[in-house]
Amino acid sequence: MAEPNNAGMTIGGPEPPKEMSMELRLLLAFLLMGAVLFVTPYFYKTIAPPSKKPVASQSQGKAPAAPATAIPAATPASAIPATPPVSAQAEERVFIETDLYRITFSNRGAVVHNWLLKKFAAHSGKPLELVNGASATSAPFSLYFSGQKPAVDLNQALYAIKKDPDGLGVTFEFSNGQTRARKTFRFQANSYLSQISTEVSDGGKALPALIEWRGGFGDMAVPNPAGASQTLYFNTAEGKLVKNSAKAAKNGPAQFTGQYSFAGVEDTYFVAAFLPDSPGPVESVTFSDSVRTPYEEKEIPMAGTAVGNGSVNRFSLFVGPKDIDILRSVNPKLEQIVDFGWFGLLAKPLFLIVNWVNDHVVRNYGWAIILVTIALNFALFPLKISSMKSMKKMQALQPQIKAINEKYKSISIRDPRKADQNQETMELYKKYGVNPMGGCVPMALQIPFFFAFYKVFTVSVEMRGAHWLWVTDLSQPETLPIKVLPLIMVASQFIMQKMTPSTTPDPNQQKMMMIMPLVFGFMFYNLSSGLVLYYLTSNLVGIAQQWFFNKTAVAAEVALSVQPKKKGGKK
Repeated sequence: MAEPNNAGMTIGGPEPPKEMSMELRLLLAFLLMGAVLFVTPYFYKTIAPPSKKPVASQSQGKAPAAPATAIPAATPASAIPATPPVSAQAEERVFIETDLYRITFSNRGAVVHNWLLKKFAAHSGKPLELVNGASATSAPFSLYFSGQKPAVDLNQALYAIKKDPDGLGVTFEFSNGQTRARKTFRFQANSYLSQISTEVSDGGKALPALIEWRGGFGDMAVPNPAGASQTLYFNTAEGKLVKNSAKAAKNGPAQFTGQYSFAGVEDTYFVAAFLPDSPGPVESVTFSDSVRTPYEEKEIPMAGTAVGNGSVNRFSLFVGPKDIDILRSVNPKLEQIVDFGWFGLLAKPLFLIVNWVNDHVVRNYGWAIILVTIALNFALFPLKISSMKSMKKMQALQPQIKAINEKYKSISIRDPRKADQNQETMELYKKYGVNPMGGCVPMALQIPFFFAFYKVFTVSVEMRGAHWLWVTDLSQPETLPIKVLPLIMVASQFIMQKMTPSTTPDPNQQKMMMIMPLVFGFMFYNLSSGLVLYYLTSNLVGIAQQWFFNKTAVAAEVALSVQPKKKGGKK
């Protein structure tokens, strides 16, 4: 799949207030609008499980294959005799550059200070930085000891450096004669998959240590980076992907152990996943780190992780985009990192179709969205025709409904005879085959595709940085001082509302319906531009379809079919 080329704590920190997800908010908004549309006519006539802590799994899973260039097998620390002191005299930086990465290591703690993705750009246009440089917590690839700790702080020790001759690998080693630590990193020239090994011993005894990535991971410039920050692991015994936000560690580090095919940390579009090179239990820890970012001075809770699989850690490491093709080529289970949520059965095929149209037809995701939306609306047109006929009948029946309402207008709403009014109305609908809920069909048809497109824009890295005309990033709201697409969408909503047959003669209800476009405009104003483009295109196609229907003889015949018969048997 095509890669975009531009873009647009201290443990135990205070927990943010619990908020509903955007999906739930949007669903509730649609339901409330549906209630206004279909319940208020009758009113005027008559007057979102708490998550459980994962249980450690004991079944064995198949480990992913290691890349061709591998780190030599590490000798268990318990088998290594005491060694003379090994360390550096001063702090140094080591740089590793591949076709895809530019990484800066420090020998103080043998950690990473910068991890740049050369194929993806930040909003500044520079390569995207995955390390939160404003964080004061442990740097990525620090060591975490959940049990016995060594006598010396290995995350502050000065390691001796040995860089591989080809420039694609580096080994850090420290020993004070009592405590010994070794970290080895090995990269490939053109792959997001690398290898890492760590081993620690104290007094000749192996000490299990986990490898950390804390303080924030991924693009810190996105809206609400804390909300996008999660740890994850794939439980092979249960066959499912488990994700945890910083809230999972609100009372301290949350530890999970099981047969995991990978574990790591992610944001919306990127992931760092540790894949064990041998079968066996993997330990994964989730932290809540209150940190600043380069774009936010106020501390926010970010999810951090530590991963280990024994006294000697040996992992294949994937650090890169959540691109389905790339993930699948590394390890088939990594593909499940791209989570399309509740509407996955619809969202994933929709994404694949949009991606195919982009790659093979128009070479632009904006135009691909427009073409796919047009195709969807024409595929659903037969169902819309049925709804249009029902609403046309409802409009033609208004004089008769008004007569029924006049008949009962002097009766109190609490009077039992008031039920007769509703009964007569429903009998009138039944007589002419009118479905009073038929007007909800267009909205009901759009809701699944709306949420499907919403997921596509929030999880597909291909959409990140995708441009269309004046829009610089379809996965984000417009950057113009006044957002143009939402305003055009509101205008199209007004036009469509005017063209749609009115199902009530009450002017108050008609005015209430005209508020709906403003509600939609408020909802969409800060959503991704691609989602607004989808809904705007749907409105424009709907306007064209409604105009076509209104001009056909079918519309006139439908209206005549519900007219009461006059004397002589004629309507």
